[in-house]
Amino acid sequence: MRAQLVPRTLTTDDGATIAYYDTGGALPAIVLANGLGGPIAAWKHQIDYLSDRYRFISWDYRGLYSSPRPPGDKPALGIRTHARDLEAVLAVTGVERAALVGWSMGVQVLLELYEVHPERASHLVLINGTYGRPFTTVALPLIAGHIPQLVRRARSLKDLGKRLIKRASVQPETLPWLKRLGLVGATLDDEVFAEIAEQFANLDLTTYLTILEELGSHDASRVLDTVDVPALVIAGERDLFTPKQVAQQMARRIRGGEILIVRGASHYAAIEYPELVNLRIEKFLREHDYG
Repeated sequence: MRAQLVPRTLTTDDGATIAYYDTGGALPAIVLANGLGGPIAAWKHQIDYLSDRYRFISWDYRGLYSSPRPPGDKPALGIRTHARDLEAVLAVTGVERAALVGWSMGVQVLLELYEVHPERASHLVLINGTYGRPFTTVALPLIAGHIPQLVRRARSLKDLGKRLIKRASVQPETLPWLKRLGLVGATLDDEVFAEIAEQFANLDLTTYLTILEELGSHDASRVLDTVDVPALVIAGERDLFTPKQVAQQMARRIRGGEILIVRGASHYAAIEYPELVNLRIEKFLREHDYG
């Protein structure tokens, strides 16, 4: 049975309202950092499997899902700002140290937090992510060099984009086509995908694209050599967005870094092969004396 994630909100020093989620209790904490566009539903399998032994905490990035867009014409939406929001979440939940688990953009958010507050991390689990400038490493050579321009163009066509996303999110043909194109794996949990797609369709597209643009210029490679806690890197063999070669580089640069390459997995390894990913995380935390 899944633990009850209680939704709450906090207000940051710069006036942003942040929605966060907490199962509560006195168990050792696992903090979940979402991918860009990934809601709390993306972690369903991990929470279901591990919540009898760990307290789970997560949050919605400012401007996405239940965290409204901050006030002002140009609110702060960069990776460092999201890391500071995580600091606020840890402070309000009373968690001084936790196992930090990030997916995709969440990997870079956690590396930013680690650089400023390494004492906050007992363990790092970095899933389908990179350490910086993700647009330069995507395994889509025909568009890799044009992603920044495409993002800026999409911002000017946000109304059309939102209509297309809403339409695609309810079409039964969308998921089979994503599987045929190799953007998601054949074993992707259809129910979880449907829940994510439904929530994603209602995002503020302007905010999403602004964060995506900020993400494209972010680089935390300087942090890898400083990591001094147990770290596990998980990658999908067929991940086109953060290729396994990037994960291998990351694991090599982290002192004592461990790695799991999930055969057949795409950018959504934790939803496509949850049993394997969960067992590896469980083993990693047990072997490194967490909980």
